Amino acid sequence: MSCSWLLWHLALEVHEALLPFRCPPARWLASYRMNPSLQDSYRLLQLSREGGSSPAEVKEAYLRLAKQYHPDSGALCTDPHKFSQLEAAYRAVLAHLAQQNEKARQSGEEEEEEEDGKSRLQAPQHRQYLSFEGVGLGTPSQRERQYRQFRVDRATEQVLDYRRREFERQAGEEGALMAQEVRRSSRQVKITQAVERLVEDLIQESMAKGDFSNLRGAGKPLGKFSHNPYADPMTHNLNRILIDNGYQPEWIVAQKEIRETVDKLRARLLTSRGRLGDPLSPAEQRLWQQECKAFGEELAKLNKKVDNFNLIVLLLSRQMVHFSLERELKRTLCADQELRAEREREKERKKAKADKSQHTKPTKPGLFSWVHSLLK
Repeated sequence: MSCSWLLWHLALEVHEALLPFRCPPARWLASYRMNPSLQDSYRLLQLSREGGSSPAEVKEAYLRLAKQYHPDSGALCTDPHKFSQLEAAYRAVLAHLAQQNEKARQSGEEEEEEEDGKSRLQAPQHRQYLSFEGVGLGTPSQRERQYRQFRVDRATEQVLDYRRREFERQAGEEGALMAQEVRRSSRQVKITQAVERLVEDLIQESMAKGDFSNLRGAGKPLGKFSHNPYADPMTHNLNRILIDNGYQPEWIVAQKEIRETVDKLRARLLTSRGRLGDPLSPAEQRLWQQECKAFGEELAKLNKKVDNFNLIVLLLSRQMVHFSLERELKRTLCADQELRAEREREKERKKAKADKSQHTKPTKPGLFSWVHSLLK
């Protein structure tokens, strides 16, 4: 099937959507010539001549025949003249159906208007026999007003009755929920009491074994917690209990570990420098460089721990800076010089003390000197 056939089919769909079959016939036939008669149009479309076909049936028959006779359909029985006749017949049949529907609609509207006019002109008969459900006394108009008031009162009573039933239902549900909550709370109380009895039994058993005899502060009154007006008392007391039991925050533990590690590294480097001479020999110089290299690697690992500590510390004033290898080596050399000088001073003090003790050594008194002093 070629492109022109598809374009023609699409144009037909758009045309039918924009101009429905209910519009007046003159609009459909404004740009088309109705050459065949209406019966010939039905015959060409292979429809019943009685005119009982619906627009959908007409369209289906037209499309079926158009696929056979359209010049671009590719079928063996293509006939442009026949196709033009089919198209004209299709439009004539649609115009005829639209005209019939328009006439039927207009006649229906006229009949409805006539019935409305008759109902307006004719007054209802036997108004005195209107029942109003047996409500009211007097003339029909008075009874009608009384009946309206009766309906209002009845609707109000129905609303109040509905609200009363809803309140009763909600109260019943609340009562059921309350009973369920009471049962749940009683079960929890029983469980709590059982746990408390178990804990009390364990405490008494531990006391009998003497597990609480060596506690710090046994026999002394409990110290009151220091009051902090800027903190919640419960939170402050919990923190105090944690501190007393050895709990420390993560950043404090990390800070303590960093300080202990750097002290160990400094002490080890200082010990290594103290084993070497002053000045250093070439062999000792190589050993010292190896020690400095190992110290630098350990210091790099320690700086990573410092970075992690700075991420978890709470206060900016508590953050730490990296340890410098050059600064640490200079510090170690200065400390080594001070230790060497202190050892030299200690040696000099010991030597001076020994010399002084030799010069001022007292002579022990003998028997002859004692006799000599006695004769005098």
